[in-house]
Amino acid sequence: MAYQAFTEQDAIKRVRELGLIGQEEATAEEIGDGNLNLVFRIQAGKERLILKQALPYAKVVGESWPLSLERAWIEQLALKEFAKYATPFVPRVFHASHEEAYTVMEDLSHLQIVRMGLLAGETYPLLAEHVGSYLARTLFFTSDFALGPVGKKQVARDYYNPDLCDITEKLIFTDPFYDAETNNIESGLETDVQQLWQDEKLKREVAKLETLFITKGEALLHGDLHTGSIFASAGETKIIDPEFAFYGPFGFDVGQFIAHLCFAAYPNYAELRETRVKDIDTFWLTFASTFTALWEREAVEPFRTVPGLVDDVLSTILQDALGFAGCELIRRTIGLAPVADLEQIPDAATRLERKRHALRLGTALIKRRGECKTFTDLRNFDVTEELSR
Repeated sequence: MAYQAFTEQDAIKRVRELGLIGQEEATAEEIGDGNLNLVFRIQAGKERLILKQALPYAKVVGESWPLSLERAWIEQLALKEFAKYATPFVPRVFHASHEEAYTVMEDLSHLQIVRMGLLAGETYPLLAEHVGSYLARTLFFTSDFALGPVGKKQVARDYYNPDLCDITEKLIFTDPFYDAETNNIESGLETDVQQLWQDEKLKREVAKLETLFITKGEALLHGDLHTGSIFASAGETKIIDPEFAFYGPFGFDVGQFIAHLCFAAYPNYAELRETRVKDIDTFWLTFASTFTALWEREAVEPFRTVPGLVDDVLSTILQDALGFAGCELIRRTIGLAPVADLEQIPDAATRLERKRHALRLGTALIKRRGECKTFTDLRNFDVTEELSR
């Protein structure tokens, strides 16, 4: 079928044709609040489904920013791939169409988007542990360490995703570091931003991180892992929206999540700081211990039994992750697609202070990431303090 953007009635018609609902009365509501897609919640009797359809442009900008529809097919492939290794943390996919660029998947409305939940005062005691396990498993099992070089290359060829990678390269690694049109700089931050733009050491390190992102195809990444792409309750976690999926560096998804744990402290920093520090601690320790256990049990790496090798791998992942976390902190503070964690702070003076903190923290993580060879080093580094050397 030829592509056309769906209406609510189109969405109902399609899932009915697929036999996913019967002939009973059905309703559909477009609930997408993201930047790139249409999302319909469909209800028919007790059956509830989500139909997500890609638009041929960036929804946040408009038709002046065209995008390939191929990302929708890549997203559903990634969801199925991740489900092989981390089933409890991935929504079920019922059907996908390459031509019409949509995926039908399970409705997660019994859960809450984590960012919104945290802003409302909810707690997610298993979130950090669940995401640590999810990333360790999905990254390990899609890497050379589990698949071998030939097997990994066979999987990787399905995830050529240039349009979405181009967005990441520009919005995270380029635009925030000069006066780009996409930037979103709040009045009062101009001096801080000018100082950042004039920091040649910082830009040199960002350029290195961008090179890693472009060239280091270690594992299949989610590519856009933040608290807005996670649904959760006190006991359940589901990670959605991997349309940015591609083969990249282990540390990228890890760093993205660390950055958004930091953001989650800003709405009430005095009360939330220690909680977020513990979350980062739990997240990394779960990731590292799970990755190590998989290495010892499943790795096909010829040198897997060499003492200390897995520790070296984890050290590199940690250093890369901190650098990527720093880039994400800066991007979400002064670039396109800012985060509600900062933007919804009602007092202007407090909001500006938190944004300055995020810029200083991001800068420190980028420039000083090499100091953290182990997680003990990271604890001593204290990622939630105002650091600027």
